[in-house]
Amino acid sequence: MCLPPNTYLTLKCNAGFGEQLTVVSMDDVVMALRNTLGKKGMADSDIKRLAEYLMSFFGYTSEVIDNRLTSEDRDVFYMLEEEGLLTTTQEEVHLKKGKLWRIHYWILKNDQILRLARQSEQAQKHTDDSSAIYDEISEEVWNRE
Repeated sequence: MCLPPNTYLTLKCNAGFGEQLTVVSMDDVVMALRNTLGKKGMADSDIKRLAEYLMSFFGYTSEVIDNRLTSEDRDVFYMLEEEGLLTTTQEEVHLKKGKLWRIHYWILKNDQILRLARQSEQAQKHTDDSSAIYDEISEEVWNRE
C-alpha cells in the first residue's frame, strides 16, 4: 500500500486468531470532522488544520497519554470527545510506597471516525440515486413549451 506524504495512520489490532485491523487515514479524519464540526460552521481550512493537529498526537497509534497535553490541547480533545471522535480511559498503578497512581489516556475512536467519514459518501449515493430519474427523461419532454 503506497501512501502520499503527510498521511497519518492509526492502527488497532487485536492479538490472537482473527486479527482485526482498523486503519484511519488523514482523509478519513478530515471527512469525519467535516461531517461533525463542518456542519456546525467550521471552515474547511480549519478542519484540515485540526485534523493535522489531532493526528500529530496519535500518528501510528490509537492512544495518547494525557500528561503529554497542555491545557489548551486538552480543551480541544474534550471538544472532539463531545463530537464522538475521542474517548478516555485510565489505568491505576500501585506504587511501592502504597500510593495509587492514575494514568489517563485519550483514545482515537477509529470505527466511529470511519463511520462519520462514510456518512457523506452514503448521502451522496442516496442523492445520486434519486436524481437519476431525470436522466431517463427524454430531451423532447425537457424542450416542451
